[in-house]
Amino acid sequence: MKRILVLTALSVLAAVGEGPDLTKLEGALSADPDNIRVGSEYRQAVIQAKEYDRCLKFFEKLVADHPKSGNAYLNYGFAYVDKIPASGSITQVILANTALSYFTKSIELQPSWIGYYTRGNSYLYWPKIFARAHLGVDDLEQCMKMQKSDKQRKYFVRAYISLGDGYFKMEDIPKAKAIWQDGVKLYPDNAQLKARLSKDGDDLGAYINDVLDPNKRVDTDLHEIWEAK
Repeated sequence: MKRILVLTALSVLAAVGEGPDLTKLEGALSADPDNIRVGSEYRQAVIQAKEYDRCLKFFEKLVADHPKSGNAYLNYGFAYVDKIPASGSITQVILANTALSYFTKSIELQPSWIGYYTRGNSYLYWPKIFARAHLGVDDLEQCMKMQKSDKQRKYFVRAYISLGDGYFKMEDIPKAKAIWQDGVKLYPDNAQLKARLSKDGDDLGAYINDVLDPNKRVDTDLHEIWEAK
């Protein structure tokens, strides 16, 4: 019933042409903390409003009120990721590390494809000196196991892209290319896979480094997840 009321409220806002109201979205998410759609739409509205600290305080209270909500912790981690491009380099490291801790908490509470993918992909943004790429590969391999036992979904292509990137960062180029090739067989129109397979050597390295540049905003919109439900 809560989910129905939440989605109805969002539909009404859209119908009358109102922009996202942070207070209303916070109320909706407080009523249904595991709601992927509301959590995603709230964070995207926060990005537009640049209300990052407000968002972090909201999720701090949300997980305190709902300590067993895996998706609340997942979105809490994403809220830290969303703030990274607006922060200095030292703060970025702190934010990224904190985000990882909440992604881990989400997985502990509620193991899911999106949880493993998010944490695994996040590890890939760390410079090589931190030696975290192998941790990302471990999580993304778990994603591959989960999706191979499920029906094919559009967003599963992300695991092929990121797992290949992980092996690239571990300097196993043949393995990276093999994974991207497996991905393009299932998703032949994916531009990111085709771009990676079209490059070699320094060109490929420059492309991957640009994609995984921590100064660029990461797309944390989860519409593909909730639209598939």
